[in-house]
Amino acid sequence: MNDTLSTKMIRTYDVAVCGGGIAGIAAALAAAREGRRVLLLEKQYMLGGLATAGLVTTYLPLCDGYGRQVSFGIAEELLKLSITYGAEAKYPENWLDGKGTRTEKDKRYEVRYNAQIFAILAEQKLIEYGVDILYGSYVVDVELQEGRIKALCVENKSGRTAYGVRSVVDATGDCDIAHFAKAPTEVFKQGNVLAAWYCYANENGYARQSLGVADIPDEEKNGEERQFLHERRFSGLDGEELSDMTVLSHKATLEHWLQRRESDPGVVIATLATIPQVRMTRRIVGAYTLTHTEEHTYAEDSIGLVSSWKKRGPVYEVPFRTLYCKEVKNLVVAGRCTSVNETLWDVMRSIPCCAVTGQAAGTAAAMTEDFSSLDVKALQDVLRKSGVVLHEKELV
Repeated sequence: MNDTLSTKMIRTYDVAVCGGGIAGIAAALAAAREGRRVLLLEKQYMLGGLATAGLVTTYLPLCDGYGRQVSFGIAEELLKLSITYGAEAKYPENWLDGKGTRTEKDKRYEVRYNAQIFAILAEQKLIEYGVDILYGSYVVDVELQEGRIKALCVENKSGRTAYGVRSVVDATGDCDIAHFAKAPTEVFKQGNVLAAWYCYANENGYARQSLGVADIPDEEKNGEERQFLHERRFSGLDGEELSDMTVLSHKATLEHWLQRRESDPGVVIATLATIPQVRMTRRIVGAYTLTHTEEHTYAEDSIGLVSSWKKRGPVYEVPFRTLYCKEVKNLVVAGRCTSVNETLWDVMRSIPCCAVTGQAAGTAAAMTEDFSSLDVKALQDVLRKSGVVLHEKELV
C-alpha cells in the first residue's frame, strides 16, 4: 500500500473478512462467536455473493448421496436459515422431517431458497453476533510488513480509508487479497462461459431460469456436445471483460424472455442476477493442494468434510493446509479461493464447501496471526465443539 501515510486509518480489527458470500458469512460468524472483533467487507449491498445476487439459489448437498450427512456446523445452520420461511424447491423431507429413507435413490440433503430473504436473514445473524458489515466496499491494496498484512486499503463512498488487521480471511472468491499480498496464486485456465440466470413470474407463480452452463465448461457430459450461449470465455478478473459479460448476459436474458412470451404472454422477468455469474477465477497455491482423486482419503489436519454435488459417493476431508500459504503469515482463505486442482475446484466452489471452509478459516483467524504455526489440534477441538465432523471414519 504505497499511500499508507496519506490514507486515514479508521480502526483495527481482530479479524477482517473480505467478501460477504457464503464463505465470508461463515467465516465472520465463526470468528465473532469466538469473541473477536470482526469486520466484514462486501462490495455489493447484499450478502451472499453468487448464492443470492447471482441467483445460484440451490444449496447443494450436505450428504454423500448414500444416506450419510458429511457437512455439519455452520454449513447446516445456513441451509436451515435459508428456508426459515419456506423452501422454493428441493425440500428434503427425508432429511429435515425424518420422512422416508435416505438411499441412493432418495432425495439428497439440498434445498432451493429465496435469494433476497436469505441475504437479509444472514445479515441479521451476523449483526446479532456483533459483526461490523461495511457494504459497497472494495479492498484495493494491502500494507504488507515482514510477511504480514498490517492494514487493508478500502474504497467506498467515503473515499479511501485503511483498517488495521491482526488476521485476514480472503473470501473474495477471486483471491484478491492474496493477489495484493503477492501470495502464490493460480487462475482458472479454461475460463468461464456465459450464464444468464434470471427469475420470472407467470400465472403459475415464480421460478428460476438457469440459462447457460454453470460448471466446468470443458467437462464431458455423457458424450454429448455442449451448447453455450456465447463462444467467448471469461477470466472474471478484468473490469472491461466483466462489463462485456454482463451486457451479453442481459442480451441473452431478454432474447430468452421474448421467446418465452410467444407461448406465455403473461410471463414477466422478476429478477436479474446483479453480479456476473463467474464460477472460478483465481485461487491460492496453499501449503497443500487437494485433488479430485483424494476422495475417501484421511487428512490428519482435516477441518471438515465435503461431498460432491456432481455425483453421489465422493467424500473429501479438507486439509487445513489448503487454506493458507507460508508466504503471508496472517492470511487464510475460504470458499473457491482454497488450494485445489481444477477438477475439484468445481466442487469446492459450491455453497456447502464454502460454508465448511469459511467456518474453519474464521475460527482459525480468531485463534492466531500465523496460520502455518497454528496448533491444528486446538483448531480441530474448537470445530468439533461447534458440531463439525472432521474425518469420514467418524460418520454414523
